[in-house]
Amino acid sequence: MNYDLSWMLDSALEVPEAQHAILVSADGLLMARSKDVGRDHADTVAAAMSGMQSLSRTVADFCRDSGNRPQWRQTLVEFDHGWVFLISAGEGAYLAVSASPDVDMAEISFRMQQLVGQLGKALTSPPRERADIQP
Repeated sequence: MNYDLSWMLDSALEVPEAQHAILVSADGLLMARSKDVGRDHADTVAAAMSGMQSLSRTVADFCRDSGNRPQWRQTLVEFDHGWVFLISAGEGAYLAVSASPDVDMAEISFRMQQLVGQLGKALTSPPRERADIQP
C-alpha cells in the first residue's frame, strides 16, 4: 500500500481539544499521520504506541472475572497536560489520538470509532486506477 491516508486522520481532529492523530501498524511502523505531527516524532510515537498496545494486552487477565481472556479494546493514558487514546483500527493497525485535558472523552472515542470504520474500508480496498491509463 503506497497511498496516503493522512487526510482521513484530520477528521478525528475536528473534535474540540483533539491535537494529533497517527495510524500505526502492529509492528510499530507509522502508516499515516495528521498534518501537524512531524515525521520523526510520529515515527517515535508509532513505535511507542505499538509497545503500549502490546503491554495493555498482556495485562488483560488482571481484569478477568472468569472464563475467556478479555479482548483488548482501548488504552487510555492520562498526563497532566492531556490524554492519549489508542484503539484498534482493523487487523494489524492501531489509531492513536492525543487531546488536551478538556476534551470530551465520549465525543473523541465516538469519532475515533467512526474513523476506524472509514479506515477499514480504505485499508482493504486498493486505490482505483484510471481506466484510460495503459499498463
